[in-house]
Amino acid sequence: MGIFSFLLKSDSAKPEPMPLKVDMHSHFLPGIDDGAQNMDESLRLLKTFEDRGYEKIITTPHIIQDLYQNTPDTILPVLEKVKTALKESGSKLQIHAAAEYFIDDRFIEMLENDEPILTLKDNLVLVETSFLNEPAYLRDVLFKMRLKGYKPVFAHPERYLYLQTKKEKLEELFDSGVYLQINTMSLGGYYGPPALKFAEWMIEQGFVHFLGSDCHRVKHLEPLEKAYQSKAYKKLRELPLLNDSLL
Repeated sequence: MGIFSFLLKSDSAKPEPMPLKVDMHSHFLPGIDDGAQNMDESLRLLKTFEDRGYEKIITTPHIIQDLYQNTPDTILPVLEKVKTALKESGSKLQIHAAAEYFIDDRFIEMLENDEPILTLKDNLVLVETSFLNEPAYLRDVLFKMRLKGYKPVFAHPERYLYLQTKKEKLEELFDSGVYLQINTMSLGGYYGPPALKFAEWMIEQGFVHFLGSDCHRVKHLEPLEKAYQSKAYKKLRELPLLNDSLL
C-alpha cells in the first residue's frame, strides 16, 4: 500500500472520512525555508498529497524577520517553477502560495505600511508566534489585521505552551473571531502528549476551523499517515472544517 493508503476496517468500524480537498499549511516550495530542499522533494511531496485525494495545496513558506526574510518577490517566482514542473509531470493538482507570518516587528511594519500580504484566500492570513511566550502585543496585532481587512488564521495553537497552560486565552481568541488551525501531525502525537491532549480538547469544544498538514519534508509523510488513522483525526473530521472553502 502507498504511504497514504486507506487501511481496511472491520464492518463495525466507522468508515474513513472523505479526503479533504485542500491542504492550507505546508512548506513545499524548494529551498526558501526549512521545508522541501529541492524540486525533486517538492514534487514527491505534492504527488503524495495528490494520491491521497487533495485537489489543491496552499503552501505557506515562513516569513520570519531574523530567519526567513521571504517576500512575494522570493516566493512567487519559485511557485511558478513548481507549477511548471507539476504540469510537466502530468499532475492536475492545483498549487497556490500564501505565507506563514511570524508575528514580530517586521510583520507589524508590513501592516502599518500596507505592504503586500500573501493570503490563503479572501484575505485569510496565516500567522504564528513563539511556542513558549505570548507576544505582549498579540491581541493588538490581530485587531490591527482585522482593521486592515484581513482575517487572521492562527497556526497550530495546540503547540503553544502559553495556551496549553491557560485554555481561557484560546477561548478568547476563538470568541474574538480568530480562525484556528490544528496541525494534522498533532493528532498522531508527533509533537508530544501535551499538544495531542490540547488538540483533543479543542476538538471537543469545537474550536477548530482548519486542518493543515504543516508538512515540511519527506520525513513527515510517515507521521502524517499515523495521524490520519488516529481517533482524534476521525473525531475532528466530524467538525465543519473550512478547508474546502479555499478551492
